Amino acid sequence: MYDVMAVGNALVDHEYLLSDEQLTSTSLAKGSMTLASLEEQTQLLSEFETNDLQPSKQTGGGSAANAMFAFACLGGKAFYGCRVGNDHAGQFYLDDLNQAGVATCNTKSTVEGGVTGSCVVAITPDGERTMQTFLGTSSEIDDANIDFEALAQSKWLYLEGYLSMSASLHPALQKLRQQGKDNHTKIAVSFADPAVVNFAKDGLLQMLGDGVDVIFCNVEEAKLFTGADDIKAAAQALTDFCQLAVVTSGAQDTMICERSEAGQLSLIQVATPKVDTVIDTNGAGDNYSGAFLYALANDCTLTQCGQLASQVASQVVQQFGPRLSLEQYQSIAQQVLPARS
Repeated sequence: MYDVMAVGNALVDHEYLLSDEQLTSTSLAKGSMTLASLEEQTQLLSEFETNDLQPSKQTGGGSAANAMFAFACLGGKAFYGCRVGNDHAGQFYLDDLNQAGVATCNTKSTVEGGVTGSCVVAITPDGERTMQTFLGTSSEIDDANIDFEALAQSKWLYLEGYLSMSASLHPALQKLRQQGKDNHTKIAVSFADPAVVNFAKDGLLQMLGDGVDVIFCNVEEAKLFTGADDIKAAAQALTDFCQLAVVTSGAQDTMICERSEAGQLSLIQVATPKVDTVIDTNGAGDNYSGAFLYALANDCTLTQCGQLASQVASQVVQQFGPRLSLEQYQSIAQQVLPARS
């Protein structure tokens, strides 16, 4: 049995430290994600090399994968479905997850002749992350890469919003949703990036279908999706598509809105720990979702869920890379959820 099965894009992250001027020269939209071809990705990396810019870190990435990494390190049982190439990067990617305790079906996830996706992550002095993503073979993920038997053994299904940009996966998403509904599996969706809402809202609506249990997003994504003017109104509007909306807001408090079976809405505001220096926001939202879902799956209160998630995310932004060490995750869990230590 698994607590959660997730499906997402498999990407190896290459992190670079850039000044604002250097980022401007790339023409990338600061704080957002831009899709690129292999030629465009190769060109960007070549430009970095020409300017003596070396990656500060290489690590497994991908929104849902980061969330499952956190979930597993906190003590949960997670399964991850994806698509990688039969190359060094793909093997590195799957090994990295397996070592953290995230289960995968390598025979379904690995395809001959494919190139594993990559993400160039540019970190500016303010800690903001800007991404250029080459999806590689991940863009062709379909139902052949999905282990539906694993879903049958899972209590939760977790989907990242980036998948709404992959047309090849749309039929599989419908099959995942239907199987989940038949098995009473709860479904959580993370919007993942403002670009998803801006450019793939129709796909996102298809992913949400007739409603899911939980939506994770930040305040910018929530406003874009709902058209609301503030975080409170946006969180409330999101409950038209879910029972529980979790809206983060950077250093500001998180707004959680729950819709009861009778249709009544209740709001909970969870404080975000103060951080002296933000170094790197890459993966913070993913880790928030993974930690929140871990606490939710273990019957914690919504306030406890928010507190654990906020503590994990606040630690992530204080270091380079989208993931903490196993010891860091477990230490935070012991502090916030002492009864489960």
